[in-house]
Amino acid sequence: MSDLREADAGLTHLDSEGRPKMVDVSGKRVTSRWATAEGSIRMTAATLGRLVGGGPKGDAVRVAELAGIQAAKRTHDLIPLCHLLPAVSVGVEVTPDEALPGLRVRAVARVQGSTGVEMEALTAVSVALLTLYDMGKAVDRRMVLGDIRLTGKAGGRSGVYKVDTASAQG
Repeated sequence: MSDLREADAGLTHLDSEGRPKMVDVSGKRVTSRWATAEGSIRMTAATLGRLVGGGPKGDAVRVAELAGIQAAKRTHDLIPLCHLLPAVSVGVEVTPDEALPGLRVRAVARVQGSTGVEMEALTAVSVALLTLYDMGKAVDRRMVLGDIRLTGKAGGRSGVYKVDTASAQG
């Protein structure tokens, strides 16, 4: 099997013959790393009112926040080539946005490790949004999930990455 250096690989999870491979992070320094991600779910104003006010299955906002945290902890089980990260700290916040109308989800993940936590933050947002859909589908199956993206990260060789979320929304 040929061994590509990460710098030359482009797609670091494929070897030179296109086979999947787990990136070797054993030589990387353990550093403090964090990542933030966001996404949204659009719905009717009436559905938003139901979900924020206690929908057919209970407090959708709190359940979605908890689901996002749980999902981040299981990212390595859901995404085949993600590393298991120890002691990841995750926070998920769901906020109403009447301008959508809908809900916005933001997640932050932190770890002391040799690889980043971008996938954990993105997984937290994705599963929180799916949970909101699940909890609201009894009243509105037309909800639309979207705008899921990494909004920032720091730690490791690649340095700091931040998106200007104020100018990107709208």
